[in-house]
Amino acid sequence: MRKVSATAIFIFVLIGFALPVLAQFTPEEIAERPKWEEFLLNANITKEEQMMSEAVTNPWHITLELNGLTNDALWKNPEGRMKGYIEGWKFEIAAYLFDKHLGLNMIPPTVEKRFHNNRGSCQFWVKAKMTMKDKVEQKIKTPPIKVFNYNRALNLQRFFDNLIGNEDRHQNNYLITEDWRIILIDHSRSFRTGKKWTTELPYGEKNKEGLVLKEMPKDLLEKAKALTFEVIKGFTGDTLTDEEINAVLARKELIIQHINKLIEKNGEANVLY
Repeated sequence: MRKVSATAIFIFVLIGFALPVLAQFTPEEIAERPKWEEFLLNANITKEEQMMSEAVTNPWHITLELNGLTNDALWKNPEGRMKGYIEGWKFEIAAYLFDKHLGLNMIPPTVEKRFHNNRGSCQFWVKAKMTMKDKVEQKIKTPPIKVFNYNRALNLQRFFDNLIGNEDRHQNNYLITEDWRIILIDHSRSFRTGKKWTTELPYGEKNKEGLVLKEMPKDLLEKAKALTFEVIKGFTGDTLTDEEINAVLARKELIIQHINKLIEKNGEANVLY
């Protein structure tokens, strides 16, 4: 979990229903993504604080500076089994690369960066109004004008976590912006390869909480269908093993089967948009 009160330059503007179907970042923010990737990679660290009590992986909240520009970031390097879970800092980067390739644009810029002579992931620190946990605990209602897009964003999250096999989407891993967009963070427990993660979907028909993938944009479904081993390897590089890529492909097929069942039951117009 990260503190949502931290300062950030990645400004969120009020855009309401003008937001594209998929993106949770604005077009202006997306256009600046290469700049922030370079900033994260090359900026000097001017302040650091390890978050020992707030996350299992003990990440570092760091402040970066480059050519007069300053911003915060989150650095982490978990690797292997930690407190019963398989963790991996490369999964943070792989999730961001999938987010970009699919055009979801829900994950902050994330790159590999050395810190204390170690390799790890470095993610742009996003200022948000609250986490999902804050919203639930404080019983904050979504404004009526934002409900439609907010619910669709949650459904896109379910698709994404289905695809990447994320077993750690707890309430602190949703950041909600001032204008009710949803930003997704913390993906170090993604890209599972076990049978559980290649034969059923976390947000499929068996979800005990009823959080099921219910609809998809047509373009996103086509992008998912086009994923092959070679395509994934091409944009993820060495962040995923062959086994992890093949597990993604297995989940892709499960998603397609799930969507086809929904179309057969409810009609294409009620499933694809």
